[in-house]
Amino acid sequence: MVDRRQLADFLRTRRERITPADVGLPAGHRRRTPGLRREEVAQLAFISTEYYTRLEQARGPRPSREVLAGLTRALRLSDVERDHLHHLAGAPPGPPPGPSREVRPSILALLHRLPQAAAIVLSATYDVLAWNDLAAALMEDFSALPPRDRNLVRRAFLGQRLYGVSDVDEFSASAVRNLRAAAGRYPDDPEVAGLIRELLDGSEEFARLWAAHDVCASPAPCKTFRHPVVGPVSVNCDVLDITDRDQQVVIYTADPGTPSENALRLLSVVGTQRMDAPL
Repeated sequence: MVDRRQLADFLRTRRERITPADVGLPAGHRRRTPGLRREEVAQLAFISTEYYTRLEQARGPRPSREVLAGLTRALRLSDVERDHLHHLAGAPPGPPPGPSREVRPSILALLHRLPQAAAIVLSATYDVLAWNDLAAALMEDFSALPPRDRNLVRRAFLGQRLYGVSDVDEFSASAVRNLRAAAGRYPDDPEVAGLIRELLDGSEEFARLWAAHDVCASPAPCKTFRHPVVGPVSVNCDVLDITDRDQQVVIYTADPGTPSENALRLLSVVGTQRMDAPL
């Protein structure tokens, strides 16, 4: 059953919290409503203003899954809010259409509570979603890159620099196996399909590994980064699974008393000042 009143209130409160700037719309003058206008939400969701207005007035029809997907996108709902929207509309949510890119605040806080460890959060398709300062210093200043260029698989196979890691071949083989498994979990996601097509078209090595249909991979326990400022940094690589988001926290630590530990301490001071130096 559709809970029209609760659905209407939920849509209105989500609409009022979003500013035009959040979605790339001009603010304009004489804006009398907080957040977006109804017609702006309708435009972003690819539905008519009349339809959306009726939903907010608790007199609309039961929205289809396509409409709910459009509203989720237009209102920038979190995964939890998306599920809540579906339940209010009488359409319990199915599996997410694609890998989650939303990192929990507690995980973001965890990254910054590891001052002696470099840590990143990876999506199911190897997009770097979050990182701490030491990871930016050890690997690359991710904030200086567009989101597309933060994908580690794309960098490994399409001729981009992979942050100076020494085990590129081992990483690449493992990444293909994990990406194959992710493609099975998200068969309808256009971004996953597009990434795979791009890699198949652009890399013979990726195509060869992909054709093996392997889906089992174990993370390398150790890794060495060739850093342009402090030289080689050998680290332990530990992976924590965030099951509900299909994400991983990758943590790099150096053994106590080693030159690599001293190198990480130096990097925590140097930061990203020299990240443009050639390898």
